[in-house]
Amino acid sequence: MKPVKTLDQHIAVFGESGSGKTVLISSFYGAAQEPRALRNNLFHVVADDVGEGTRLHQNYLGMRDESRVPAANKFSATSHSFSIKLKDAGNSRDLKGSPFQALRLVWHDYPGEWFHQEVSGPTEAERRVDTFRSLLGSDVALLLVDGQKLVDHAGEEERYLKSLLGNFRNSLLSLKDDLLEDGKPLVEFPRIWVIALSKADLIPEMDVINFRDLLIRKVAGEIGSLREVLGEFVVGDEALSVGEDFMLLSSAKFEPGKIAVDERIGVNLILPLAAMLPFERHVKWARAKQLPGKVAEALLGAGAFSAGAVAAVLLGAKFLPGPLGRVAGIVGTLLPKDRLDQAFQLGGKKLRALNDQALSEQKYLTATLTGFKMDLEKAEKDQILLRSVQ
Repeated sequence: MKPVKTLDQHIAVFGESGSGKTVLISSFYGAAQEPRALRNNLFHVVADDVGEGTRLHQNYLGMRDESRVPAANKFSATSHSFSIKLKDAGNSRDLKGSPFQALRLVWHDYPGEWFHQEVSGPTEAERRVDTFRSLLGSDVALLLVDGQKLVDHAGEEERYLKSLLGNFRNSLLSLKDDLLEDGKPLVEFPRIWVIALSKADLIPEMDVINFRDLLIRKVAGEIGSLREVLGEFVVGDEALSVGEDFMLLSSAKFEPGKIAVDERIGVNLILPLAAMLPFERHVKWARAKQLPGKVAEALLGAGAFSAGAVAAVLLGAKFLPGPLGRVAGIVGTLLPKDRLDQAFQLGGKKLRALNDQALSEQKYLTATLTGFKMDLEKAEKDQILLRSVQ
């Protein structure tokens, strides 16, 4: 039996202590185990570590049934791996010959205490560096803005926001010498930094446009400074999005004595973001010729997990691997350029029609990826997500 080829997508989540990271991942996993999700989704979300999955599900059930908030994991650096398994993989007609047959989400949780507290000694300092190294393969990073703290600083939000961004920037600078060998910037590094409002249920009048405008109005300079620091870590900082994408997140609606876990905001977008945003952004950068050769090879490649491969699955097309070409032609070595553009530009009625066709033809992997694109499109319409137009 041939091994299943799996497309791994990594996401790194950053936020200060108390910003809701533990609740967020518990809500993500627990919601995926609910009967409605099991019935309606084309896939199962399965924790690769069974014990870890049980703990996250227990956290979720504690919120749902006992209105109990999970305990925070202080100074706990954890990577969670979830396999996205097609429910009817045996009957899926697009898996044979596909560049990949399954998806995996790897979720890296960076301890919030390291934002604003000094490490206790050399052992913890080394652990902090190792933790950051473990998430360097992430394409997408979420930087959480705590909705509770925005409420607490109403009218003077810049006090909190400047502290958040300044602490994060300084934390990165303190790691720089340990992460860059001989001061050389990295090819592999998170390049898409989405700023997300956690606990968005506390500010129901704020949509994602209002959130973006608040940040630009109050801390545009600090976002620019953060981008400059992140740019010092990477080869080809033209291919870097910082503070260009925004989203709202709420793991549940919290009320006195009650946690309504079914009233989530944006949690269902985590998987589509991790799977589709890198593809969209990498192709956009390639089309704008913003990818140096070394970076293009790393991000686009010419193998089973390249942008061309994702595009082929999106379109339900044949996948024909080919040799790595020059930078301008890399994405065209696996799929004709017009077909790549077609996949990149999919949206609206065409996207819906392709999704319907994939379902009718039992091409469940294609249906899953086109469904992810539809989820992102709907979230923008609902003003929960705002993707970069750059």
